[in-house]
Amino acid sequence: MKPSRIINTLKTLIDVRQPVFIWGAPGVGKSQVVALVARKQGLSLVDVRAVLLDPVDLRGLPHIDNNRRACWCPPEFLPVDGKGILFLDELNAAPPLVQAACYQLVLDRRLGEYRLPDGWGIVAAGNRETDRAVTHRMPSALANRFVHLDFDVDANEWLTWAQGNDIAAEVTAFIRFRPTLLHAFDPQKDDKAFPTPRSWEFVSRIMNQKHQPVPDLELIAGVVGEGAAAEFCGFLRIYHNLPDPETLLESPETAEVPDDPATLYAVCELLSQRTDLSNLPRMMTYAKRLPPEFSVLLVRDAARLNSAIVHTPDFNSWAVAHADVLI
Repeated sequence: MKPSRIINTLKTLIDVRQPVFIWGAPGVGKSQVVALVARKQGLSLVDVRAVLLDPVDLRGLPHIDNNRRACWCPPEFLPVDGKGILFLDELNAAPPLVQAACYQLVLDRRLGEYRLPDGWGIVAAGNRETDRAVTHRMPSALANRFVHLDFDVDANEWLTWAQGNDIAAEVTAFIRFRPTLLHAFDPQKDDKAFPTPRSWEFVSRIMNQKHQPVPDLELIAGVVGEGAAAEFCGFLRIYHNLPDPETLLESPETAEVPDDPATLYAVCELLSQRTDLSNLPRMMTYAKRLPPEFSVLLVRDAARLNSAIVHTPDFNSWAVAHADVLI
């Protein structure tokens, strides 16, 4: 299931207070999706790492009440009011006894005397057993308490997310060129580093430092693996030898249109980030000279960054000329 569908599904299941478990490979963004849903819905988020708990931690500590009876003080991290998401991250990495301690909480929304407030939903997440991550088989009694969703990586949705989250232009241009390298995890290999949405975010942080146009190959290999690092660094040599985008916009009728797909992806990324209402006519002039699929890519990304573009005559003229591609 794509992230956008998981987001919509989570909203529905949280509203009806149905516990849900998100399954996915390491680094695909399961935790980020849950945090995004909480933020969009205006909900509090309590992130409980079940793998760090002992079986008795959820129950809390006993004390003697005024009637000299033993009662339990629930742990501080369990909510007592308001609305939110109780997120049991890495639940299936926790030992079986810890998972068993979650039975009553997940199904009955209770733990002894503690009751989860009505405004709170329960979401859990974990890696699949086939991913060779640290997991324990989930007891069937606990698994039957959840709705189960499988998280699928989608390059287009990740690129849309990247535009609003300060991901380096070099990284997004490369993923457009090689979308299969956004997530290339093979559980049969013993690679310590491999490409995932999370590891490309790490690469973006390195690129945003702007210490050097092409970073050290071994450094990038330590983040996304040797194969992906070699391709990325090779792509950067093309990317940083491109003409200045301002030069392209100054002479859009005569500026060179590259033949190489990698170069075209890079040009579209650069121009989309520099397009505004003042230079839109010149950008559209250049876009009309590009191959249709790259023209759509450039204008679509520019419009995502500046939605005012779609309300201009230049955009309407371009859309009419490319109606056969847009349909």
